[in-house]
Amino acid sequence: MAPAHGDKTSNYVLGHSGDELERLNTQAALIGPFTRRFFQEAGVSAGMRVLDVGSGAGDVAILARELVGGSGEVVGADRSEQGIATARARAAANGWRNVTFHVGDPSEMTFDRTFDVVLGRYVLMFQPDPAAMLRRLAKQVRPGGIIVFHEADCEEAHSIPVVATYDRCWEWVIAAMQGADTSLGAKLPSVFVRAGLPAPTMRLEALVGGASECSKCIDLVVWLMATLLPQLERLGVATAAEVDLGTLRDRIMNETVAASSLLVGRSEIGAWCRV
Repeated sequence: MAPAHGDKTSNYVLGHSGDELERLNTQAALIGPFTRRFFQEAGVSAGMRVLDVGSGAGDVAILARELVGGSGEVVGADRSEQGIATARARAAANGWRNVTFHVGDPSEMTFDRTFDVVLGRYVLMFQPDPAAMLRRLAKQVRPGGIIVFHEADCEEAHSIPVVATYDRCWEWVIAAMQGADTSLGAKLPSVFVRAGLPAPTMRLEALVGGASECSKCIDLVVWLMATLLPQLERLGVATAAEVDLGTLRDRIMNETVAASSLLVGRSEIGAWCRV
């Protein structure tokens, strides 16, 4: 999950270390197809000027650049200097002159002109007042432009029949992310309306699989557990011995195969409107 990482008013608990930026990059490979479909259906296309909110290491900005092409422009912003440094290096390595990044809160920054699109992934769920942030961001969009966000609902992750270790991991993830709204994705209609925007068009997707096809669901939650373990220990929710990261992936896989279970990941929810 990747909000406007360094926002001092956000509730981001995942940190900004090199390992966390790498986790976000790996996570992007799993959930990137969902984000792409949300953005495409919202109308993001060639030649558009895009503002990427909470860029982090640049994964969403790179996806947006693929959609707008060489004739478009992507401007990314994030308050994490480390994240922006990584994003700039990636853009430079690809020779993209139409992708730039800035350190700062994009909802409070001033740009030389408005954007065709404002977008982001896993940003609003970490804000103390997501509607207020969205209201400010809407001012960056030209009349008739697009606002589109991809958020999550972690409450919907589950297994059928129950895989106890998998379900417990998601309970731990939710407990560790204190201050963040881990079900914000399901609340996007009210967030948009409270921001003074039209009720959004919405779509829902999720990682899902059974037996040998469940590896993506397992990888996603195990990576999150690795990042959140120090927070879990600080809160007294779980110990390193209880989590046992070294065997966690295999234990979930073995339980899933033994019970012929279906694993369902968190809900990946897209919402968009025109302003």
